[in-house]
Amino acid sequence: MSAPVVVVMAAGKGTRMRSKTPKVLHDLCGRPMVSWPIAAALQAGAARVVVVDGPDRRLADHLPPGVQHAVQEVADGTGGAVLAAADHLDPDAPVVVLSGDVPLVRPEVVAELVAAHAAAGAAATMATTVLPDATGYGRVVRDADGRFERVVETKTAGDALPEHLAIREINTGIFVFSGAALLDALPRIGTDNAQGEKYLPEALPLIAAAGGTVLAHVVEDHDVVLGVNDLVDLDRVRTIAQRRILEDLMRSGVTIVDPGSTVVDVGVTLGRDTRVEPSCVLRGATSAGEDCVIGPATTLVDVTLGDGARVVHSYATDCTVHDGVSVGPFGYLRPGTVLRENSKVGTFVEIKNSDIGPGAKVPHLSYIGDADVGEASNLGAGTITANYDGTSKHRTTIGKRVKGSVDTSFVAPVTVGDDAWTAAGSVITKDIPPGALGVARARQTNIDGFSQRQDEGA
Repeated sequence: MSAPVVVVMAAGKGTRMRSKTPKVLHDLCGRPMVSWPIAAALQAGAARVVVVDGPDRRLADHLPPGVQHAVQEVADGTGGAVLAAADHLDPDAPVVVLSGDVPLVRPEVVAELVAAHAAAGAAATMATTVLPDATGYGRVVRDADGRFERVVETKTAGDALPEHLAIREINTGIFVFSGAALLDALPRIGTDNAQGEKYLPEALPLIAAAGGTVLAHVVEDHDVVLGVNDLVDLDRVRTIAQRRILEDLMRSGVTIVDPGSTVVDVGVTLGRDTRVEPSCVLRGATSAGEDCVIGPATTLVDVTLGDGARVVHSYATDCTVHDGVSVGPFGYLRPGTVLRENSKVGTFVEIKNSDIGPGAKVPHLSYIGDADVGEASNLGAGTITANYDGTSKHRTTIGKRVKGSVDTSFVAPVTVGDDAWTAAGSVITKDIPPGALGVARARQTNIDGFSQRQDEGA
């Protein structure tokens, strides 16, 4: 059997979201909602994926590379949505239909459905599930022998009878069709229903009437039917998706101390024996090696951590932290920061667009911006790189094994040689040669008797 073509229906306006953002582009654990069924399709072995957009074409610039785009010019139902993708379908390949606002479908469910479809030699296969409360879902009607007969929609009055409403087996909205059978049936779907729309399930009796086998395949995972119509629904789905992400990490050997207070995006990867303390947020393409400690109360956005790194009570974005590095508490790492092996960034330290060398330390109360700090250098509390002159940014270059005393400011551009020192309270505006001591402060003057004169009003 050929690999399937997957159609993801995503043309709905999503007005109940009360948002300027298209419904299927709302974020779900670090990935637009529509990208979840796309990812499931690709992981299940899809030959290609086609997303059906509305006439305003709001999705075209947000689809992953290689995903094709079709437009449903008129909002005429799910049958019309798949018909809009007809030019992308292959009559000789199976066609899987998913929904962009039903994001929790797993690759295993898609693969299971395609396999059942092939094993039965079916022309159409519908995924169904049995719910304790089926309110709002289309009911699956079977004949006396248990074979699929039809789907009865229940969203509006007039389509369902009381005996239909008593059925608990529902249409999940996930289908597999023979490409040829689907292309034959789509133009013949009518609009004789309360909403006057083309319902995709109406293709099933048409296919059966043409002699094709129609299979209703029950799946156990009820989450595959959870659609998103408003932000409350999105919250419900996000809770499930987040729990899946955390459970997958824990099964891979990552310790999540308090899953209830931990937020991890779907693209985050963490190594074995890494420990995530409570109240952490890990976003984007963040990754960590083995034996790291993250948190508590740490946010990492697009951050790479090497093995054995420790980041405590800190915020970091778009930076690289190598093996054995210690950050925090209360560190702030801004984009472009690179912390080399076994370096340290301590309490209330901000680093921006800087390279901190192996074993180098910036322990306390400092701002290092647009700087290169050499191996094993130690910058004292209150160190500042003055990198902006009001017009342009300039870099500070600090060599290896430099000893910077407290309250030192480096006015860029300036270079400090290897093994150099600075005196406490210095404002360094000129280069310091290797091994030299830079002193840049006014000499202290003591005025004797000053306190007595103040008391006497002198």
